[in-house]
Amino acid sequence: MSILRIVCSPRGRASESYRLSQCIVDRIAGAAPGRPPAVMDIDANALLHVDPDYAAALSSPLDPAAATLGRGALAQSAGLIQSLQDARHLVIATPMHNFTVPSSLKAWIDHVVRVRHTFRITPEGKIGNLADRPVYVAISSGGEFSGDGAQRQPDFLTPYLRHVLGTIGLADVTFFSVEGTARGPAALAAARAKAEADIAAHAFGARAIAA
Repeated sequence: MSILRIVCSPRGRASESYRLSQCIVDRIAGAAPGRPPAVMDIDANALLHVDPDYAAALSSPLDPAAATLGRGALAQSAGLIQSLQDARHLVIATPMHNFTVPSSLKAWIDHVVRVRHTFRITPEGKIGNLADRPVYVAISSGGEFSGDGAQRQPDFLTPYLRHVLGTIGLADVTFFSVEGTARGPAALAAARAKAEADIAAHAFGARAIAA
């Protein structure tokens, strides 16, 4: 059993999203039988963006990746896809930037959402190649994006992630959020308490893919 965590905030382990993700990881570990699961962290801020070889591989119907697998973004993409395939749980720790995903998370997505590898194109549309497994997204945001309050900001992060992860076969996606982190200590404490209560109430069980 293993957990792959994608760390997207430039603040890394000091970030609110990482703190929230650790609550999720602890709950997954607590629900797991036997030894605690191994956790693999990937710093999305350190990822290469796609390069010319990668773009050529995606645009060619023959996928000429084999000739350039050892180079640049293609090599990184292959490793990131393998780490995702190996994980039985995926945890994404991300801030919301300008109503959507930060560029670091988008870079990881561009590496792992790859035609002929994690999805295929059919007459019926795009079909995911990965076995489904639980995905947990820990979100931090300076403002509030859920509920019906007058200060609610647009949310393009959660619907985008649900769709793009579903494209590669990951449909079991659960979101937890700490919202209003810029509204002062009292608001932050209340947001943390709500998020932790939501995590405590969630049924973390043996829904991971088979080993």
